[in-house]
Amino acid sequence: MAGQQFDKPEISNTPLVHYLLTHTAMAGRPGAGPALALSLVLVAIVCVFTGLCYAELASMIPIAGSAYTYTYATLGELIAWIIGWDLILEYAFSNMSVSVGFAAHIEALLEWFGLHPALKWISPAYLPTGLQDLAGNDLYQPGWHFGFNIPAFLVVMILTVVLVRGIRESARTNNILVLIKIVAILAFIIAASSFIHPRYWHPFMPNGFTGMLSGGSIIFFTYIGFDSVSTAAEECHNPQRDLPFGILATLVACTLLYGGVAITLSGIVPWHSIMGDGAPVVNALKRLSLQPGGGNLHWVELIVLIGAMLGMISSILVFQLGQARVWFAMSRDGLLPKVFGRIHARFRTPAVATWVAGFVVGIPAGLLDIGTVSNLSNIGTLFAFVLVSIAVLILRYREPERKRSFRAPWGPIFPVLSIIFCIVLMMGLEVLTWMAFFAWLITGLLIYFFYSRHRSEFAGMR
Repeated sequence: MAGQQFDKPEISNTPLVHYLLTHTAMAGRPGAGPALALSLVLVAIVCVFTGLCYAELASMIPIAGSAYTYTYATLGELIAWIIGWDLILEYAFSNMSVSVGFAAHIEALLEWFGLHPALKWISPAYLPTGLQDLAGNDLYQPGWHFGFNIPAFLVVMILTVVLVRGIRESARTNNILVLIKIVAILAFIIAASSFIHPRYWHPFMPNGFTGMLSGGSIIFFTYIGFDSVSTAAEECHNPQRDLPFGILATLVACTLLYGGVAITLSGIVPWHSIMGDGAPVVNALKRLSLQPGGGNLHWVELIVLIGAMLGMISSILVFQLGQARVWFAMSRDGLLPKVFGRIHARFRTPAVATWVAGFVVGIPAGLLDIGTVSNLSNIGTLFAFVLVSIAVLILRYREPERKRSFRAPWGPIFPVLSIIFCIVLMMGLEVLTWMAFFAWLITGLLIYFFYSRHRSEFAGMR
């Protein structure tokens, strides 16, 4: 659970915090094991700090928007560029992760109906730890192979068409989807609880603090979206009271549900048997359904499949929409070519930005495994929260009198804790992820200084 195992130790595959403390390499990311439940609690605590900082920054700007919008209006062009470039990374790789997970659930759904498509068209071309069946037999060796994850690519492109044609978010539809997801989670916990073997929970923290921290680092992206609650400061009757309550209630509910799944899942199968699995809950149910007395789990598996797939579709829609809007906003401000700001003549949507976002996500989703793409999603998200927290501190110093309908409590404590905890979680990710992240940031800065800076709306003022 939340681990990845390679054949031999390498520095590039070692969590940064482990290498800095011990100067030794590891054979991949250590799994959290049953302690993934504690990892979820750690992530929820970090999200409290970052969410309240995000709420304060959002409350200073009287319009709805993203972290890019808020920093552009308060801290200027360069910081906004870094945030925007980072958000593109966050949204893109988050959706790659969800798309690969969706494809794994599509494969399980087809198998539920007795259909078995060719493996090379439903698995990524790059599998760093290979691919095994439920019995542990090798289907593919580690590395590249001829193949393409067609379901992962298709779901992104179909939803891209939907977004180009235009879609309006309905609160009622969203509530129904949330309810279906909760029902699916509870169905799994209740049905699988009678198959729990407590011996699978020992040791509870098989890889100690490093494993738990690494687990929190890798599952952080499952909390992406909680910050939408923090943008509602202007809609609250008493923001100073209502906003913290809304954020805390959201995080407590998510943590209880996620934690229930983690505890149950680690109690029904050995945790190391589902490392790197794109659909661990479904595949665990599949194994149990083959055991004596597990026949009814065959139908629970279908309920979980439907709930999970609907949830993933809604997530892909929301973040593809958000990613395209970031491309569009940066183009409008002159930081990216104007072509990304073109509006469809009929549907009045940012069609070019939406199509670009679709291919940027869809093609890598067909080529890469879930572990590779989720790492970059997490480091991008955590870095964005670090910048937001720093922005709160800077604006408190530079513009202390500026109107804020919400202010994070206890002076600088929450922003500082947010920065510290986010950096700690970032350090739980592998050295290779940090290298790729720095390469992304350097590429972005080169684009800014050689292109964007000279074409932005402020270029004529320099």
